[in-house]
Amino acid sequence: MDQLKIGMIAVGGRGGLWRHWHQPDTGRSVVVAGADVSADALSRFRADHGGSPFVTQDYRRLLERSDVDAVAVCSPDFCHEEHAVAALQAGKHLFLEKPMAITTEGCDRVLSAWKRSGKRMMIGFNMRYMNIFRVMKEIVDSGVIGDLKAVWVRHFVGYGGDFYYHDWHATRANATSLLLQKGSHDIDMIHWITGAYTRRVAGFGGLDYFGGDRPNDLTCPACPDVRECIEAQPASTRVQCAFRQEVDVEDNQMLIMELDRGIKAAYLQCHFTPDYHRNYVFIGTEGRVENSEPEMKVWVKTRRSNTYRELADREYRIKPAAGGHGGADPVICADFVDMILDGKDPVATPIAGRMSVAAGCAGAWSIRNGGMPCEVPPIAEAL
Repeated sequence: MDQLKIGMIAVGGRGGLWRHWHQPDTGRSVVVAGADVSADALSRFRADHGGSPFVTQDYRRLLERSDVDAVAVCSPDFCHEEHAVAALQAGKHLFLEKPMAITTEGCDRVLSAWKRSGKRMMIGFNMRYMNIFRVMKEIVDSGVIGDLKAVWVRHFVGYGGDFYYHDWHATRANATSLLLQKGSHDIDMIHWITGAYTRRVAGFGGLDYFGGDRPNDLTCPACPDVRECIEAQPASTRVQCAFRQEVDVEDNQMLIMELDRGIKAAYLQCHFTPDYHRNYVFIGTEGRVENSEPEMKVWVKTRRSNTYRELADREYRIKPAAGGHGGADPVICADFVDMILDGKDPVATPIAGRMSVAAGCAGAWSIRNGGMPCEVPPIAEAL
């Protein structure tokens, strides 16, 4: 196979990744088909594509096509399990956007289908491809901060209302918890940089700002308070009222996590902060590494050692890269093609996808059960 033929399940939102794969003249991949429940999204996709892609509102028609070698599932979270299992059963290689599914059991069903299929699969953890986090992993792996013992992560989601409370993300039925949708990235970063998975978790949280008593069918353009409401999004595609009655996913939550090798981690996620910021701290027996995502900086601090290393405190300025998500999107798309055509191992494995969701689900359970500690279910030996 010289050129990988890819079909997209969902062509809007994260489905926009198709632009990185569509290289019909000189590239190693080409997008030949797109499925979406939105006729408008399909029309835009076909117009932007520039060729004659197959389009359908029924993803199963796309999976029937013999000219589709691989499928990218970029649909809403609650569809991931269904679409992923169907693609694997149809004999397609799979790129699956995070989270893998919205339940641990759903992830295990995807893993089972993957094992039976014999096909290649990777998870869309694009943060593994961001320069700032790759630098942090390289520093930790170098051993300069000694044996890793503790992790602190603070995620201030300054656009939380816009991104997650004006649409389908705001209900447990569709998302389980934002520890999966938003938190899956952060939990995976904790796992990836430490090289350890979460085994036990306890959490506290609440719906402290969003939600309320507004009608479920109220939209921002139709709201009588649109001019006064600081969360109003009248010009956005996400216009459901963020204070509607059905909203039931926590907007403020904290987890304490115990990982392999006895590593302890703390994770905070808040969706009504005034700014957007990810702050990671990894602490070892000989020092610590910390980042500031808005400043694109990483700092290394080392303990007293009575050696030349006392002069080793450093600051790294991370160069921005072109492309979506800090340059990560084009690289993860290229890696998917390399995985299939060249047999390259994926950076973001299916197992990593499952463990991120499993930790998030365990955290959500603990939050909703008075902070009781919860064991993260291990992967069945058959998987």
